[in-house]
Amino acid sequence: MSKKTVSLVLGSGGARGLAHIGVIHWLEENNYEIRSISGASIGALIGGIYACGELDAYEKWVRAITKMQIVKLLDMSWGKQGLVDGDRIIDTLKELVGDRKIEDLPIKYTAIASDVRREKEIWLKTGSVFDAIRASISLPLFFTPFDMNGVKLLDGGILNPVPIAPTFEDHNDITLAVNLGGTPTGTITPTSKPDAKGDDNSTVGRFQEKINSFIDDLMKRSSSSDSDGWTMLDIADQTFDAMQGTIARQKLATYPPDHTIEIARDVCGTLEFDRANEVIALGYDAAARSLGRS
Repeated sequence: MSKKTVSLVLGSGGARGLAHIGVIHWLEENNYEIRSISGASIGALIGGIYACGELDAYEKWVRAITKMQIVKLLDMSWGKQGLVDGDRIIDTLKELVGDRKIEDLPIKYTAIASDVRREKEIWLKTGSVFDAIRASISLPLFFTPFDMNGVKLLDGGILNPVPIAPTFEDHNDITLAVNLGGTPTGTITPTSKPDAKGDDNSTVGRFQEKINSFIDDLMKRSSSSDSDGWTMLDIADQTFDAMQGTIARQKLATYPPDHTIEIARDVCGTLEFDRANEVIALGYDAAARSLGRS
């Protein structure tokens, strides 16, 4: 039986993007061939690493990373345009999976970034894969902007959290979009493949602890919380998620793909990479539910 060819659109949403890994695993196991990837933010990161043929290496790393490794990756950017420069994280990923030129990849790949000064989304289709990823993941306030040829680029999810348009000229059997800004549904407990390819990740959760501790110290003077316990960071995170969710719904309504996999935006927080096993499994289950009978 010939495989169904897929144009895969991977949305933005921080740690929820680990669900993309589960979606990809399900596709590979069920006679689908991914020939094109368009991604924003975490979607650009997961998609780019997959296009390089190194998703397994990244998955093992994100499941098993230790607290000390994370501490070493946090190159804080005091007094600049974001909390973290991000260079150390990108350099580590380059060492882990290797860098490639986008034009040399075996599948079509497009990363989306945002030029907010000109209110324009930028499609990155040539050059270094990791330059494109670094530009696309530049979450405002957290990462410093990425300077590309004199233009400061920010997170692709600001303007296009589910970038379907780059797939319009593809000639594949289906276009599949993974939207990480789905309607909140409460706690979701995945049931299949919880430890598909991972190692022990008991220390991964300390990533969130480190970031939270740093941000709490940095914002003590301005983070007075109300009776609900919300801080400035909570409000910024919720606001960005709500914005992306609204834009995603508009994009999906205007340019409907053949299939959409929805991941509820309350599955985990933007920075909860400590929940890798759970979120990867959730993505696998979501793909099975959405495509299992197609």
